[in-house]
Amino acid sequence: MLRIALPNKGRLSEETRGLFNDAGLEVRSSGERALTASLGGEFEAIFVRAQDIPEFVADGAADVGVTGWDLVTESERPLVSHLDLGFGRCRLVIAARDDSGLSTIAQMSEREAPVRVATVFPRIAANFFKSCNVPAVVVPVSGAAEIAPHLGIADVILDITSTGSTLRVNGLHEVETVLESTAHLVTVPGGPRGGNADRLRELDDLVTALGAVIRARGQRYLMANVPRAALAEVRKVLPGLNGPTVIDIADGNGFVAVHAVVAAAAVYRTVSQLRALGGAGILITRIERLVP
Repeated sequence: MLRIALPNKGRLSEETRGLFNDAGLEVRSSGERALTASLGGEFEAIFVRAQDIPEFVADGAADVGVTGWDLVTESERPLVSHLDLGFGRCRLVIAARDDSGLSTIAQMSEREAPVRVATVFPRIAANFFKSCNVPAVVVPVSGAAEIAPHLGIADVILDITSTGSTLRVNGLHEVETVLESTAHLVTVPGGPRGGNADRLRELDDLVTALGAVIRARGQRYLMANVPRAALAEVRKVLPGLNGPTVIDIADGNGFVAVHAVVAAAAVYRTVSQLRALGGAGILITRIERLVP
């Protein structure tokens, strides 16, 4: 049975639990503060801090982990991603005070003194400035990096942002994006427990289950009756995954049924186009899982 390390708190934890629940791997624990749980009776979960998950997986305490790619990169542990889960989206950016006069990395290389960088990601910061040939002194902080430039502790910060609003509120502006991150499903190279065949099969089943849920999000299943004579035009409107499925209707009076998967964002326009082609009996439903 695979042991999977999951975030123990915060939004990343909530979205991870939601994904596993939607995949039929409900988190079953003895209480809210339990450190372990069953995932649908198929896998074992352990709950730890998101930033510790790369270490747990790399050291073999867990076979698989779910955590942000920024944390994997900061850990510098040799892990590989099997699936981008699509949530926990953020960017790691270099930001400076609005009155600093710094707007590019190149300007920092022209300074006489090394640039001082406050961050909770010291390894990423050091590697980034080294790759840019910019002398830098990394100032590790445990949080609230935004205050550092205002206190004279640092010239710039390297921190996480989603919209940039927190930076703006604190009188900072983005200089450059260092890394874009989402939550990933990770293991050591070669898969869990040294490439054990049973563990690899379980990992493949897990990736398939989670991937089916992710793939279904933002998609809808559409069914409609359309004139057979309009099928050529209908196929242009409903490309689907491999084109629409066309089904004969008993006593259809010149109509056939078409079924297709369409993007949720395109449903309004698709319905309008089908109606213009004589479509009727249009039904749209959500999709729980989608396995190609």
